[in-house]
Amino acid sequence: MEFEILQMKTGESVNEYFARTLAITNKMKENGERKGDVAVWEKILRSMTSKLDYVVCSIEVSKDIDTLTIDELQSSLLVHEQCMRSHINEEHSLKVTNGDQSGGRGRGRGSFKGRERGRGRQHFEKAIVECYNCPKFGHFQ
Repeated sequence: MEFEILQMKTGESVNEYFARTLAITNKMKENGERKGDVAVWEKILRSMTSKLDYVVCSIEVSKDIDTLTIDELQSSLLVHEQCMRSHINEEHSLKVTNGDQSGGRGRGRGSFKGRERGRGRQHFEKAIVECYNCPKFGHFQ
């Protein structure tokens, strides 16, 4: 029963999910219920989070499904997970670098560097203002 309802949790790493899955399959083996490698990796691929859907498709297309071991599947998913993390870290670094222009005032505030002091209207450059609703510069809502 536990094996059938098994799903990867949001935020769970590939290693954590594999450890949980293999712990369940080991319990099943102790109770005399055997699942073959194919059934286990099929379950893993079907129950991954949606952010890994493209990886699952890639593995199904590029790997020889009949000879794929659980260890090969895990290492393949780990490589993709690490690539995704490094890509997210790069995006975060770029955002932080661009965020320096806002003077640390928070998202969507802008720096108002071009502002004139004194009477009349205050001017600022929209190009350095980050939108509240999206991470783009040049407009705000």
